[in-house]
Amino acid sequence: MSPLKALVGVPVTALLMAAGVAHADRLAMDRLDEILAAADDYGITHFEEIEAKGGDSVEIEGWIDDEWYVDVRFSLSDGETLQEERERRVNGAWGMSEEDVRSVFDIAASEGMVEFEEIQIDKQGMIEIEGDDESGRELEVYIRQGSDSASSVDRD
Repeated sequence: MSPLKALVGVPVTALLMAAGVAHADRLAMDRLDEILAAADDYGITHFEEIEAKGGDSVEIEGWIDDEWYVDVRFSLSDGETLQEERERRVNGAWGMSEEDVRSVFDIAASEGMVEFEEIQIDKQGMIEIEGDDESGRELEVYIRQGSDSASSVDRD
């Protein structure tokens, strides 16, 4: 059966609920202060990835010092740590500082992003932030670490 035929007879409300679930893993850009406060309370100093999760939570991968790498999920509604993993690594802390994260959010907002899904940095210093504009159109903004403008923007 084709995917289109499978949708015949499915109530519109069910389709809308499924679409709403797809957007559950996004957070408003103005939630950044809450995210960074939770990270600071935990001790995270360098960010490799920040990802919005369903249920008003966020997952952060990064460093709490030069040898401990963490992958931790926080509830933004009550600050509770929902999940955490720590791993000792010998290659030292790297990634985005809090200032880098704030700068990238400002640049993405200037490109029209109002909700974000994920921000991550690669070892070459290229930062990608994914999210949506106010009409729900997907955006991917690429920024070189330390730059004050986007290197490129993909609008889907």
